[in-house]
Order: sequence, then C-alpha cells, then structure tokens
Amino acid sequence: MARVTQQDRPKGKAFAPEYQGVLGSLSVNSSLTEVLVKGIEELRTAERAGEQSEMARCGLAVAEAYRRLGRVEEADAAWKSSYRAARSAEDVGAMAWALWSGGTLARQRGSLALAYRLLRLAAEMGERGGDVVVRGYSLAGLAETGRIQGDYEAVGELHEQLLAEARRRGEARHTVWALEGIAQMHRNTGSYDRALALFEEAAETAGRADDMRGRAWALRGIADVVSVRDGDVERALALLTEAESACREMKLSSALAYNHKMRANVHYRAGQYQQARDTYTQALAEFQEMNEPRGTALSRLGLAKSLARLGRNPAETVVELAELRRTLDRIGLRHARDMVDKAAVELRVGPLPDVGRRVEEAVTR
Repeated sequence: MARVTQQDRPKGKAFAPEYQGVLGSLSVNSSLTEVLVKGIEELRTAERAGEQSEMARCGLAVAEAYRRLGRVEEADAAWKSSYRAARSAEDVGAMAWALWSGGTLARQRGSLALAYRLLRLAAEMGERGGDVVVRGYSLAGLAETGRIQGDYEAVGELHEQLLAEARRRGEARHTVWALEGIAQMHRNTGSYDRALALFEEAAETAGRADDMRGRAWALRGIADVVSVRDGDVERALALLTEAESACREMKLSSALAYNHKMRANVHYRAGQYQQARDTYTQALAEFQEMNEPRGTALSRLGLAKSLARLGRNPAETVVELAELRRTLDRIGLRHARDMVDKAAVELRVGPLPDVGRRVEEAVTR
C-alpha cells in the first residue's frame, strides 16, 4: 500500500489524518471493518520488521477503528500500544496522535477529566513536534469536551478559532466538524435559524468534500432543528434515513446509535410515544453495547419521558429521573443534567430529590 502524505492531498477534499504511514491511502469513507482488517495486517508486518514508528501509526488506525466500532477495551489497549511504540521510536508526532486517540476515547467513555488531560498533552506534543494537524485535532477535542459539558462560553471562541484555521488550511473535514459544533451550541441555546444555516453549510461542505461521516452528522443536526423548530416530522425522518444509510455503509456504530436516538426524539416531539419508546429502547441497547455513557443516559431520559407519557407510575419516573441526574452530574454533563430537570417540569413530577434516600422517600410518599 503506497504512502500518502498530507501534501499529496487535494485541497477541499476530506481525508482522515489518523490513517498514516502505509495506511495513508485509506479513504475517509472506508468502512471501519476494512480499516481494522488492513490496520491489523500492516501492524503485524511492522511488528515483524521491528519498525516502531510504523507500528505506532498503524496502531493508531486500529485504535480509532475499534473506538468507532464501540469496542472500547480493545481501543484502549491499541492506543496505549501505539503510544509505547511511538515513544520507543522517539516519534513525537505519533506520540501526539496516540494521546489524541486516548483522549477521544476517554471522552466517549465519559471520563472527561482524563479526556482533558490527554488532549492537552496531545496538543502540547503536537506543537512541539511541529504537527499542526494533530495540534488542531487535539484542541478540537478539548473544545468538544467542553461543549458536551454545556460550557459554551468557555469553548465558543475556540470553536470559531479552529473553524478559521481549518478553512485557511483547506481541511474540509475539520471545517465540517467546527461548523457542526458551533451549530449545536446555537441549537441548544434556542438560536434555531442560525443553527440550521450552519448545519446546512456543514452538509454542503461535507458533500463537496466527499465526507460521508461529516454529512451524516450534519443531516442529523438539520433533522433535529426542522423537527424542534418547524414540527416537520416527515422531512426530519427522511433526513435521518439518508444519514443512516451512510452510517451503515461505513459501519459507524456510534453515529448510528445517535441517529436512532434522534429519530426517537422526532417521534416524541410529534406525540408518537409508542414509536419513540421503541426507538429509544433500540438506541439504548446500542449505546450500552458500546459502553457509551452519554448516549446511554440520554436514551434513558428519552425512554423515561416516553414511558411517562404512556402511563407509567409517576413515582417510578421520579426515581428514574433522579438517578439520571446523579449519573449526569458524575460524568459532568451540565447541559444534559439541565435536560433532566426540564423533563421533570414537563412531566409534572418535579422537583426531583437530590440523593438516594430522598428518592426512596418520594416513592413511598
């Protein structure tokens, strides 16, 4: 397999910088099962040859394929192995990429403090090694970690800065990521028109760049906004169906689970509570299989709301919501925790008790 360097890549076309060395010719749209098979094959070849730097870079692709497939224990072992090989080779850039992978996995697993620590180290090492791409991806990871916590004031400016840098370097995939992050913050603060415009720009940019993953996430964002702003159920579901086909083609397990959760959201907003219940149940099983705590908690929240609408005992809803709020507090997801409090008001079961003993009291009152 021929080596492909960053300089070989056409401007404005999406590429996956985590596919490096002999794996550099893999497409951003390669299915994750294909990446995993080729990555393991080339990793074994590098191990037999004793090429530590190549082991690190092949190991990075393997770690990322495992992570996106939801195989988190294997991903954890792979990024650490990649880092050890990079350190043995004194390859600072490869060390930075391994730390980025580890930090991204930590965020996916809900270990936000560890994610911050690893991603900061990755950004520092990327700067020291002169790798502007891994530095940018690591800063993006820090920004995304803050965003999913709901700390928009702290990371909004960083998102804008990274968007400007990505545009200047012609990195379409990173441009799409930044547009989607900024759009999500606008959506969550009620600026639906601005959010929709940014999600649509992200979808168009991803389409021109042949970035199927980025387009799938953007379509999910558009579906969310047209559902919550316009109540357009038919269009929202059609957009999610289009996005789902890309997720399945690329074997994007996490993106597919979030797609299903959004489909459930659309059904719930339309008052289609049985469909919402069934789809939240599906998404919940997918997130639990991947050990993805954020998606698991959000699916549990949606399922609890659907069951409440279908006549569940209010005391059981109180227990569920109180447990969810404690879980989200422990992870550090402030925006999602606020969603639980809003759900309690919406379902008229609040205010929620704060601790376990008071939950039991609420049930027996």
